[in-house]
Amino acid sequence: MTPTHSLQILISQQEIQERVSILAQQISQQYQNRPLTLLGVMTGSLFFLTDLMRHLTIPHQVGVIQASSYEGNSTEPGRLRTNLDYLPDLKNRSILLVDDILDTGQTLESIQKEISCLTQQDVAKAVLLWKKSRTQTQIKPDYLGFEIDDKFVVGYGLDYADDYRYLADIHTLQFSRRTP
Repeated sequence: MTPTHSLQILISQQEIQERVSILAQQISQQYQNRPLTLLGVMTGSLFFLTDLMRHLTIPHQVGVIQASSYEGNSTEPGRLRTNLDYLPDLKNRSILLVDDILDTGQTLESIQKEISCLTQQDVAKAVLLWKKSRTQTQIKPDYLGFEIDDKFVVGYGLDYADDYRYLADIHTLQFSRRTP
């Protein structure tokens, strides 16, 4: 049997852009007199990070963190791997972690702990999507795009086996089996 995938739009490109604009306004007001560094959790946050940066009305710096707990075709998280080697100087800067999705919370919680050791400031979190029903930690986003049900989603940076990131909308990805 050959697996097939079907896509259904969950959140449109227009809805995403409207929400990112609102989040950027909130962040701009909150950090208007503080030095801000956005740290995008790669690779899923790439679209969200870029659009958020475009909408911010305050000066800010940007860095990226490589983090992954999904390998290949897996839809379940495994061991977290992070790379903080290329971060900018975070001393005396407000930090905003930017991630595509808050699922179990383990990745974001782990990264937040690592980053907190590098700065004297609080580390806030902005996530585009939150699967609140799956969260297993006490972590909560400070800035939230959308709360979603426990469905596998792709598009706007989110992937399945490194595919579908390029989609402008966020889609649910449904798996089915097709006979040969």
